[in-house]
Amino acid sequence: MQKRRIGSSELLVSPLAFGCNVLGWTINEKQSFEILDAFLAAGCNFLDTADIYCRWATGAGGESETILGNWMQKRKNRNGVVLATKVGMDMGNGNLGLSKKYILNAVNASLRRLQTDYIDLYQSHKDDDVTPPEETLEAYQQLIKEGKIRYIGASNFSATRLESSLLVAEKFGLPRYQSLQPHYNLIERKQFETELEPLCVREKLSVINYFPLASGFLTGKYRTQNDLSKSVRGGGMSRFMNEKGFSILETLDELAGIHKATPAAITLAWYMSRPSIIAPIASATSSLQLNELLKTIEIKLSNQEIERINQCSAY
Repeated sequence: MQKRRIGSSELLVSPLAFGCNVLGWTINEKQSFEILDAFLAAGCNFLDTADIYCRWATGAGGESETILGNWMQKRKNRNGVVLATKVGMDMGNGNLGLSKKYILNAVNASLRRLQTDYIDLYQSHKDDDVTPPEETLEAYQQLIKEGKIRYIGASNFSATRLESSLLVAEKFGLPRYQSLQPHYNLIERKQFETELEPLCVREKLSVINYFPLASGFLTGKYRTQNDLSKSVRGGGMSRFMNEKGFSILETLDELAGIHKATPAAITLAWYMSRPSIIAPIASATSSLQLNELLKTIEIKLSNQEIERINQCSAY
């Protein structure tokens, strides 16, 4: 499997990232270990988590990092994975944001949960318009010097704020974001493609998009109102059940038949064909789901097939 380089860093990652938000939420530790083992055995190495996972379900947060840490400790495979986590979301009791003081505390908590002494890619989970970008980047500079993190990335930033951070890094000789993790999928293309993607291409930032399957809609799992009860995410699918959504599914179904794959695999293959995207982030809660996702890596869409998807999902 050919690995891809994140930005100008030394990090080489698989073309598919495993989204660890499901660890401790929809799958327990034993199931998580099985899925992670299979992902690594397939030659993939890119794991994405965050300190806040899975606070929405437990009220605490840190569950995903804890399970990942237990897995790496038990398997003794820390050097075999590229580990990405995030900081900045509300962890409760005023613990949030990108101030230097908070980042320096939060990283130590993540390192303890992950049972490691370094994080490969430490990402600002969302913008903090109260803290000056130079303060945030100075915190990251200190952590890089201390060996606690290797590189930094951004997530959920506007193009204006991301560009501002890049300019500050250049002006003051501070660490530069190497990647962007935006909300981007076939149904919701416009904001990324018109605002963020041109900036990322120009500045050579690697894109690691989340919700690539639109929370499951692009798997084809949700096609009628009766399907909405199939999972905890089903309630949000009705907003995609319109002419555009069903047109996309129809095209994905046809191409899935041609490639003997699933609509999800075709969707992920389309992202992989975009020069700006280094790896979409996808999750699985069973070996069957994971195996279907892994097939994505072998799929090569033709230019005609890519254009068909472009047209049915156009904004």
